Amino acid sequence: MEATNSETLDHNHQISQQHNEQDHHNLEHITDPITRETEYQLSSSSISQTEILRAVEVVERNSVAISDSFSSLFASLRLALSEVTSRSVDHVQCFNEAAGRLQESALDSATKGNLYINSCLRLNEEMRGIDTLAMQLKVLRRNVDALDTAVNSLVRLH
Repeated sequence: MEATNSETLDHNHQISQQHNEQDHHNLEHITDPITRETEYQLSSSSISQTEILRAVEVVERNSVAISDSFSSLFASLRLALSEVTSRSVDHVQCFNEAAGRLQESALDSATKGNLYINSCLRLNEEMRGIDTLAMQLKVLRRNVDALDTAVNSLVRLH
């Protein structure tokens, strides 16, 4: 396509030069300086057309470069977004795994805590029976002490 544009520009430039030469040749017979200047400005517009065509070609090249730059930028942004998204998914999966393990640990701790509480309650029930036993042991000890005192009194008397 650039070759076609270049060929078109060359062709237009040749035509423009031919017109300029003809116009310049045609201007030689005009004697009025104002008319000659006006005619020369009109003929120089064909040079301007060549310059305009070259400027359009430059603008077209710059537009293609800008388009390529934007395409590259969007591809880069797409890649960055993809990486961020995949990282976010990885973080969510990691968070889910951590939350699952924490839940398992919490359930395990709660189960062990309940077993400990039940053991304490059983021990408390058993301790209530020990209070009665402790009272009976105190009474028995008093009786043993009284017996020991009586035996000691008898042994001294004999």
